[in-house]
Amino acid sequence: MKDFNGKNAVITGAASGIGYALAEKLAKEGMNIVLADIEQEALETAVEKISEHGVETLGVKTNVMQKNEVEHLFKESIKAFDKVHFLCNNAGVASTVLAHGIWELDDKDWEWVLGVNFYGTLYGLQSFVPHMIKHNEEGHVLNTISLAGILPGEAIYGVSKHAALALSESLWQGLRNARSNIGASVLCPGFVNTNIIESNRNRPDHLTSKNKTNFILKKLASTVLKRGKEPDDIADVTLDAIKNHHFYILPHTSYDEMIKERYSRILARTEPQTADMQEILKGTLMGDKGEW
Repeated sequence: MKDFNGKNAVITGAASGIGYALAEKLAKEGMNIVLADIEQEALETAVEKISEHGVETLGVKTNVMQKNEVEHLFKESIKAFDKVHFLCNNAGVASTVLAHGIWELDDKDWEWVLGVNFYGTLYGLQSFVPHMIKHNEEGHVLNTISLAGILPGEAIYGVSKHAALALSESLWQGLRNARSNIGASVLCPGFVNTNIIESNRNRPDHLTSKNKTNFILKKLASTVLKRGKEPDDIADVTLDAIKNHHFYILPHTSYDEMIKERYSRILARTEPQTADMQEILKGTLMGDKGEW
């Protein structure tokens, strides 16, 4: 997709972070924007700011864990703009509960993180892609994944992102087989200056975990994220990649060697790299990757 002006975009998790930065970037390209988010007050503020770029904007409060709410988002988007050309499944959460092994995690942890990170993406595809194919105009689907979807799995977040990446690769193949005018990309950043580590603020009460929060991990992650790339920089790289028909969008090139090592280990039929998140965070703070 190269021509964005006058077309319509839908972005979930759009009230802050990468989602908001993408909305602003696309608005500057002349796209009308539907912003979806679970936080009503932040959503209203985001809609007001994006509208200042002179494009039509709409805010729809949406919990992407609920398929009926994503379907409602689709209906409201079509009602407002008739056609959707750009879909960004960006909403995501991260859990910082304390557990010694993945087998110790509460079912409620699984339901929440997979519900947002995987099923939220799936519901977006199911609701919007048939329409995008049917209207037969140029379009694009962007799924926000993470380097956690490529590197060795780290608890529920890594599992959810690996699953979302596999889903996105299947989407790309399906769009190609259908000979559609819809492109697809996955955004896989490393550390970005967002509030994802505070995801629990939007966790449903009925999915409260029996496990305690790992406050050391949360503090380390918060510190690293604040020193990460800015969402605006991620949005710039992402739009350029989409215009150049890239599927895999990896803004943090400093992790390329880790990615190579992962696949070399697979081909060598050996064991995975270690993935102790606390050690990774400590190493990042002490090291100098140049770009986080």
